[in-house]
Order: sequence, then C-alpha cells, then structure tokens
Amino acid sequence: MASVISDPGGKKRIQFIDPDGKRKTVRLGACDKKTAESVCRHIEALLSAKLSGQPPPRQTAQWLGAIGQTLHDRLAKAGLVAPKARTTLGQFLEDWIAKMNVKPSSKIARGLVVKDLLGFFGPDCLLTDITAKQAEAFHQSLVSRGLRPTTIAKRIEHARTAFKQALRLGLLERSPFEFIRPKAGKPTERQVYIPTKKVLRLLDFCPTPTWRTLLVLARFAGLRTPSEPFSLKWTDVLFAEGKLLVDSPKTGLRAMPLFPIVRETLEEAFELAEPGSVYVIPESFRKRATGPAGFRNANLRTTLLKIIRRAGEKPWPRLWHNLRASCETDLVGRYPISMAAKWLGNSSMIAYRHYVCVTDQNFLQAAQEDPFG
Repeated sequence: MASVISDPGGKKRIQFIDPDGKRKTVRLGACDKKTAESVCRHIEALLSAKLSGQPPPRQTAQWLGAIGQTLHDRLAKAGLVAPKARTTLGQFLEDWIAKMNVKPSSKIARGLVVKDLLGFFGPDCLLTDITAKQAEAFHQSLVSRGLRPTTIAKRIEHARTAFKQALRLGLLERSPFEFIRPKAGKPTERQVYIPTKKVLRLLDFCPTPTWRTLLVLARFAGLRTPSEPFSLKWTDVLFAEGKLLVDSPKTGLRAMPLFPIVRETLEEAFELAEPGSVYVIPESFRKRATGPAGFRNANLRTTLLKIIRRAGEKPWPRLWHNLRASCETDLVGRYPISMAAKWLGNSSMIAYRHYVCVTDQNFLQAAQEDPFG
C-alpha cells in the first residue's frame, strides 16, 4: 500500500514499499490533497501490476500518457515505470513545424524563430532543461541584435505558441516563455505618407509596363503586393461596371471602384497583354516570383529601390506597405473609413492603427479653418 504524506508548505509525497521490500518515495511538490490521493491510487495500481507481472489498468495507462515529463521521471526513478525518452529542442521544433497547418508563408515566418531558438539553445538541448531565466536570456539576445520591437514581439509570440504545444503534449509542466511578453513597437514609427506626385514621377522611371502596373495597383488601388496584383485576373477587371474584384489570398474576395488612374493603367496593360492572357501580371513574371511559399523571391523591393534612386527620390521605410497605406489615407480623406477599409480588405480598427496617417496637408487645412466657430 502507498500513503500520502504532507510536508510543511503544502508539499506532498507518496511513500510505498516496493516488491524488493525497500521503502521508496515519490515527491509531488505543492499540490492539493485530492490530487495527491489520485496519484497515490495510480501508484498502487502500478505496484499491483508490477507484482503480478501484468500491464497496469487501462485508466492508469491513460493517466501515464497524460502526465508531464517531471512526474514521469520521478515514477521511473522509483522503479514504477520505464524511463520515457526525453525530447530535444531540435526534435520537438522539427515536428512542430512539420505538423503546422498554416500557409507556407506563415510557416516560413515561424521558421525564423525556430532558427533563432536552435541557434541560441542548440538542437540537442533537452526541452525540459530550458528555464524561464534562459528564456529571458533568449529574449535579450534578440534585443542585442538590434531587431525592431515589433519583430522581437512577434518571434517571442511564436516561441510561446511552440512551448504551449509542448505543454499540451505533456512534454513540459510549465512553459519557460509564459511570462515573457515584450511590447511591440508603435505602428506609426515606420509609417510614411507617399504623395501622389512622387509616385507619378516614379512611373516615368519604371523599366517595363509591368512595373508601372504594379506601382499603380499598390498606390492607387491599395493592393497588397505581391500577392494581390499577382493573383489579379483580367476577368476581375470589370471595365464596363467600373469595378475591380480582388481575390485576396489573405482575406478573400472583395470589390472596389476602378479609379481613373487604375482604369487607364489597366487599359494600357490589356492592350499590351498577349492574346489569351489570364492574369494581369504576365505569366513569365509570375513564374519567376512563385515558389513553395507563394509569391516570394520576386525581387520587388530591390527593383523598386532602383526606380526610386533613378528618379532622384529618397527611399522610405516599408516600401510596398506604405504605398498601400497612402492609398487608404487618401480614401479616408474622401469617404467614410468603413467604406475605404472594406475596399482595401481590412477593418476600420486595423486601418486606423496600421494604415491611415495624418499628412502635412491635413495640418495646413486644419490650421486655416475654425472648427469652433
């Protein structure tokens, strides 16, 4: 028979006599009496199974499969069960990434934190050996590399997600990343309004008509580049109805007005398109930009930087995102934000936080008006 013994501080341990007549102890740490008694019953079942040479009862076998690594190790040390193979960080993260049911691009994003974790702890580090102090040291290593606060916050978020999965699988009793929650940077820090005149000037320095189309769709239709323009089909351009259908890989189908400059650019592109073309962006361009993770390696940033420098302009942060954000800023100045957000495929809250910015013209106009008169 096994018995529960209470120690100072609410800690519990279970003592029993093994088949060899030796007194042994399984320490449970601080826990309530009901939990300790439940563990005690399972230990008695394991002792009976060991004495009879039979497998443990089904309920105890299921319990063993659900307990954490630490308790399983204590039971193994007491000779009640066979030691469980301990999972390394490399084994766990490889399995975590492989079984992840997300878009390829999202898997690549999570792969960045996997690379960071393996580089810091090493692939052979046991999952159970990572402490909260070491997790904080990992966080500080990201800070010391000069990564932006938003990037750090996102990678720590992915690390927390990974270790939560380890908790669910019973590989850990507590996540070392549980209380590490760095603040993300302010979205406005890299928010820049790109005036219409500047983009019109850039159009004169585009190396091909396709590049003109990409710039116009980003700045004057607010399309997410590259995924949305690369997915745009000619059947989505409703010239007669003055409407553009955007079948976004991220948010699904939406409709927006075919603004004059967008219409004019797409009409020119249609005239230059090869007969029977399905997509607005030429197939040769799309093939070069398509990989296992979707539209990546398109070299769009590099070429856009060249266009900007040829035009004698200064590059701005987040080249493509700020073109889209500038489009939404202009639309919000003329239409209700709910309408503009629906056209661009986001919510009013996201538009306010990540897209719409106050321009110099807004300040000048406000300074010349009397809102209190």
